[in-house]
Amino acid sequence: MPVVKLSVVIVNYNVKHFIEQCLFSVLKAARHVSCEVFVVDNNSVDGSVVLIKAKFPQINLIENKTNTGFSVANNQAIKQAKGEYVLLLNPDTVVQEDTFLKTIIFMDKHPEAGGLGVKMLDGQGNFAPESKRGLPTPSVAFYKMFGLSKLFPRSKKFGVYHLTYLPENEINEMDVISGAFMLMRRSVLDKIGLLDETFFMYGEDIDLSYRITKAGYKNYYFPLTQIIHYKGESTKRSSLNYVVIFYRAMAIFSKKHFSDSHAMWFTLLINIAIILKAGIAFLNRFFKAFTVPLIDFVFLTAGLFIIKDLYLSKTGLSVDVYSQKLLMIAFPAYALTWMIMVYFNGGYDKPVKLLKIVRGIVIGTVFILLGYSLLPESLRFSRAFILFGTGWAISSFLLLRLALHFLKIKSYTLTATKTKRIAIIGTEAEFNRVWQLIKDTHVNPSFVGFVSTEQSESPQPDYVGNINNIDEIIEVHQLNEIIFCAKNISSRDIISYMLMMVSSGVDFKIASPDSLSIIGSNNVETAGDLYMIDVNSITKPGNRRNKRLLDVAVSLLAFILSPVLLFMQEHKSRYFSNCVRVLFGFYSWVGYGKRLDKSLPRIKPSVLTPAMLSHAMLEVDKEKFLNLSYAKDYRLEKDIIIIWKCIKRLGD
Repeated sequence: MPVVKLSVVIVNYNVKHFIEQCLFSVLKAARHVSCEVFVVDNNSVDGSVVLIKAKFPQINLIENKTNTGFSVANNQAIKQAKGEYVLLLNPDTVVQEDTFLKTIIFMDKHPEAGGLGVKMLDGQGNFAPESKRGLPTPSVAFYKMFGLSKLFPRSKKFGVYHLTYLPENEINEMDVISGAFMLMRRSVLDKIGLLDETFFMYGEDIDLSYRITKAGYKNYYFPLTQIIHYKGESTKRSSLNYVVIFYRAMAIFSKKHFSDSHAMWFTLLINIAIILKAGIAFLNRFFKAFTVPLIDFVFLTAGLFIIKDLYLSKTGLSVDVYSQKLLMIAFPAYALTWMIMVYFNGGYDKPVKLLKIVRGIVIGTVFILLGYSLLPESLRFSRAFILFGTGWAISSFLLLRLALHFLKIKSYTLTATKTKRIAIIGTEAEFNRVWQLIKDTHVNPSFVGFVSTEQSESPQPDYVGNINNIDEIIEVHQLNEIIFCAKNISSRDIISYMLMMVSSGVDFKIASPDSLSIIGSNNVETAGDLYMIDVNSITKPGNRRNKRLLDVAVSLLAFILSPVLLFMQEHKSRYFSNCVRVLFGFYSWVGYGKRLDKSLPRIKPSVLTPAMLSHAMLEVDKEKFLNLSYAKDYRLEKDIIIIWKCIKRLGD
């Protein structure tokens, strides 16, 4: 019998805060069995490796220099694993303390079991249907693709894909184990082989599950322990990339395991599904992105022509006083100018901010008037059109947004965002730590209450009660979010409380010990919500737009003033090449510099850095701090100051 009973294998790719929470729960569960843990990092750039080395030195970390894909990465660790059982685990999961022990006891008692999956819950405590799945034969895939499995979930014919006719809380045999939690006997893997590396992502769990059953073993659904699965890829499932990758994986599986005739029909079905799903995904993204701007453009332009006709009829001017050809150019140009200025002022961002729309239109009017004043006399007509048009632009923009609001179109609601009323469950020390973290994230909840996990906890001003009375606390204080401190509450108890409160309408999050992040998920369609100290200010849409506008403006000025500025440069050779690279978006004038901390948000390479304001050579830690501060509290004025003070270094 091997010394190591269980080998846990986790493949990580840019989910730093999820892997932290996952490993914390894994190490607690590993206390009950002889266990080794592998993390294979697929060249993450979010600081995952640094975090794992610092906080989890006992983990066997494999660092890949490229993204090798899910199958290759898992196989790397499995080849080194010594356990009697191998568990493939997603990084966006939280396991209970008894999960490893219970599942291994079951596998030990059932030698016919080759693989096992557990009951999974989403971040809201709802049952995740992918916990149990049937084999996606051509007929099963057809029923799933065309919605019959949803229409008849209790049917043994139509409900095979997620085995919806089987009870959620009873042990049963199943065909396919989810790759989020896939426990397998090592001796079976030695017999059937490791993951098929033809699959880059998706489908490899189906292939491996099928090979287990073909070898004469059984796969079991085991609901006597639960895990949380935040479904990190679910937000991408409407994307064209996901559709193509997922269905191509299904095609690989069908060609490998089905007969030629079945594979042919299955491949045809898959190609039809790809075309349909890709078409729907494309149209969905197109309409989401362009429907409202197109309506704005039509309303603005049509309104200007109506205003023109009304103006002519009221003033008694000749119908031919304005050139129709000129108006056919001018009015659409006015509409586009207003729309562009609204866009750059954040008027098209979500949630909708009416003040930003009005500001954008006013700025657009200024640009239109300036352009109008520069036109030759023969191309000018009444400024009244511009002023009347401004009024119409403001009215049409606001009326459309009000209409979308009353029609309850998602993301166009004008009501204030639901105010967060939060309870933090833990000890007093953890409450204070987590509350300070929330303050640093600028969440600004209207209420934060301390719910103690200890009967003897000495009440403090924020104390609202004990965890045993959580139902009453939610009702009395009208809470809409619960944060569990994982340092004080076991994963098993967290999951139990989530199941108990699943119908209460509150959102759940978990704060891992000594972590700078709080993770949860508000619905099944989100990959996970994250509270963390915000270093993403620089990547916000408005800041990205302003930064790009500044880059273009400075580049153009640098060309115009080159006779003067070039003479001032300490390094003249790269002056013009820098101007070109920034103008065309390959570089930015200001950024992090060469000593890049991979945990910071990704932005373009830069010519100048915050560190250049210091005349002395800075230590690495000091430069990293300046970069962190620049990303966390980005302001356009910072770039302007750095450019002005470093104007002699535009050629660096």
